[in-house]
Amino acid sequence: MKVLLSWLSDYIEIGRSAEEIAEILSDLGLPCEGIKHLDSDAIIDVEVTSNRGDCLGLVGIGRELAAATGKELKMPAVELDESSKDVAEFASVEIAEPDLCGRYTARIIEVVKVGPSPDWLKKRLEAVGMRSVNNVVDATNYAMMETGQPPHAFDYDKIAEGKIIVRKAIAGETIVSIDGSKCELASDMLIIADGEGPVAIAGVMGGLDTEVSETTTTVLLEDAHFEPVSVRTTSRKLALPSESSFRFERMVDIEAIDWASKRTAALITQAAGGKVARGVVDIYPKKPTQREVVLRLSRLSKLLGVEVPYAEVVRILSALSFGPRHKDDLIVCTVPSWRSDVYREADLIEEVARVYGYNKIPTERKIRIEVVPVDARQKLSESIGTYLNGCGFYETVNVGFVDNSVAELFAQADAKGHLAVKDISRKSTNLLRQSLLGSLLGVLKTNLNAKNTPCRIFEIADTFVPTDRNGGLPIEKAKLAIVCDSDFRDLRGVVTGLIKSIDRDAETVFIPAEMVWAQTGAEIVVDGKTIGTAGIVGRVVKEKFDFKDLSPVGAELDFERLLALQGGAVKVKPIPRFPAIERDLSLIVDERVAWADIVRGVNKKTCSELEDIRFVGIYRGEGIASGQKSVTLTLTFRDQDGTLTHEMVDRFEADIVKRLTKSIGAELRTL
Repeated sequence: MKVLLSWLSDYIEIGRSAEEIAEILSDLGLPCEGIKHLDSDAIIDVEVTSNRGDCLGLVGIGRELAAATGKELKMPAVELDESSKDVAEFASVEIAEPDLCGRYTARIIEVVKVGPSPDWLKKRLEAVGMRSVNNVVDATNYAMMETGQPPHAFDYDKIAEGKIIVRKAIAGETIVSIDGSKCELASDMLIIADGEGPVAIAGVMGGLDTEVSETTTTVLLEDAHFEPVSVRTTSRKLALPSESSFRFERMVDIEAIDWASKRTAALITQAAGGKVARGVVDIYPKKPTQREVVLRLSRLSKLLGVEVPYAEVVRILSALSFGPRHKDDLIVCTVPSWRSDVYREADLIEEVARVYGYNKIPTERKIRIEVVPVDARQKLSESIGTYLNGCGFYETVNVGFVDNSVAELFAQADAKGHLAVKDISRKSTNLLRQSLLGSLLGVLKTNLNAKNTPCRIFEIADTFVPTDRNGGLPIEKAKLAIVCDSDFRDLRGVVTGLIKSIDRDAETVFIPAEMVWAQTGAEIVVDGKTIGTAGIVGRVVKEKFDFKDLSPVGAELDFERLLALQGGAVKVKPIPRFPAIERDLSLIVDERVAWADIVRGVNKKTCSELEDIRFVGIYRGEGIASGQKSVTLTLTFRDQDGTLTHEMVDRFEADIVKRLTKSIGAELRTL
């Protein structure tokens, strides 16, 4: 925001140098980016944060300086010489999208004479970087720089039947903007139309066909309030930034629109002559109620660490137009319509602090930092990350929201059970995740498209699981999710190893289970407690993410359950002194027999010399009857007190085969 000092002096007689004014504004939270000195003037380039749209006009800057210096703010006088003709004879306004256009005003100015602007108008606009167009357009730009409210002037004779309709565009509609850009409009874009089609892009830019030119004699003046996100989205999609969109994106004062319209009309008649029709078309569908915010003096002192005198607090809040009313320890404030960023007590405290002066808040020369040990959660997160990195997995950080289509794939119930945000900036991806798997599969797909394979990824994040209580907030649960483009055996090995890295004595079992997202799934049970699920993604999920030649696998574990596995005593074993003997067994079993059944059969009443059981593979084909499979496993035997003989291992092996034959009907396969 460029501030010309001679122009600013119309609203406040501050009597200070450009450097002093820049310093005051910086202390108020409006830092100076540079000062350009002219012959007898200066331009201060002020940085305005996105929450302070009220300071994108000289009146707003003057209001801030008045609060800081105690000087009086002089609002520009508005006097309209209206004709006997009523505005209703000329124009009508319809707002079809009241959620996107909160207010729209229209005034008619007749008998204008379009031509070059007077020198005073042209020089001020050019000083702040705006090109002079003609006296009518320059008057609207002048009003925008003064009030912060962007108006727009239409050539009234080019508006069909004088009818203004604020609506969304129809897909396929086009408009040529004032700068000559041909804009393809989408159905989510807000436009200004007449009875024949688009005449302007709401809050962004007017159309070339209805712009004010030398042939214009009657002007339809628009002053309106458009929803910030809608303006910003449209401006970005069309790659069409403007001074107007910059201000609408940061919120304009909806209550001051009629005053701003009067001021603009007065400037137009001053620069281009003409008569303003009596009255205004003012469509205001949903007038907002003024917010009240309560400030506790005790809270003010606690947060700032300094006692601000009561009289000074009241003076500051009064100067900022908050209308403070005192009651015991409380100050009740009515938030002015131009301060959309103030809605809580902390905001009022910040207002007091920045005007009172941050330099008055005491600081200490030494900063004391208390060093605390890493907590158990952080320690486990680091441990899991280190282990999975060693297995070739990369950590991802994803947005905590998913869209309906992804949510439904992983939700045990209807996706309506998800907690959602109403912010229209997230029209589709607005559901808080119940599962991390959908986000990870999206990351996997992105990597596959980039031919970044093999791809192994994981994430530790919060999920939001619905409760059974009606209207109850979901339960926030931290989870660990793992996804990879390899087979289920690899995933199982990684999960089993991860759990062993946390608790060496934990027994992990994968029990077959039905899951909405998996074609083949299992519950992960550790020491008799279910801590998660794993599986091969099903057909519907593959179609959603377009996995044509790949069946990714994934697992999701409850982080709190993993945390509970920590803390056991670490048992240390000596390095074995005697060699081990390994035996491979190929067993023909029924197709329905699971690996867990085989492990249980091997371990039942087994000898103490059995050290380990490892899965090798499954064979189905020639020599194996239909409905059966051949499972190969490796048994490792070791005696801690001596060297085993092969005769001893033969007996152990024969005993195991006998037990498996009895328990699961296994048959030893021989070549």
